[in-house]
Amino acid sequence: MAAICVFCASSRTLDQRWLDLAAETGAQLARRGHTLVSGGGCVGMMGALADGARAAGGRTLGVIPQSLVDLEVADLASDELLVTESMADRKTLMIEKSDAFLTLPGGLGTLDELFEVWTTATLALHAKPMVLVDTDGFYRPLLDWLATLADQTFLKPAGLDLLAVAGSVPEALDTIESRLT
Repeated sequence: MAAICVFCASSRTLDQRWLDLAAETGAQLARRGHTLVSGGGCVGMMGALADGARAAGGRTLGVIPQSLVDLEVADLASDELLVTESMADRKTLMIEKSDAFLTLPGGLGTLDELFEVWTTATLALHAKPMVLVDTDGFYRPLLDWLATLADQTFLKPAGLDLLAVAGSVPEALDTIESRLT
């Protein structure tokens, strides 16, 4: 099956519902036979995601910069853990190792990863599926703002259309799988 990169929060102070969403996402990836590609962290949603995938028998590939390994937040239980020199190298390697991208709720780091993947897609540097999971309208204000970019021609509608939006993880995975075939 596919190597699916999931972007999500690594904060240690999140509500349990976000951790549960991440763990269930990992489990669903594994049950569908996909490999999880993640930022290689063991905390927050990122840690719950990897734990959920492994608990359901899935394979995990983490990509993490040395600076975060040094902070002792690396997912040492990963089936494969790739250590990079920088955050920029991390994003490049995550793009190279992945067949598709799924974005869960997160903060600045999550948005940075999403926008890197999306920007490179608009430049035709890859044609890999990208799906944003808008759980409980988490991303609705951002999506509304992005629509104004297209309305004002700062973003071509075709670029906006490269990012699919799903209301749930099963819907997101269905979208990715349909776009991979």
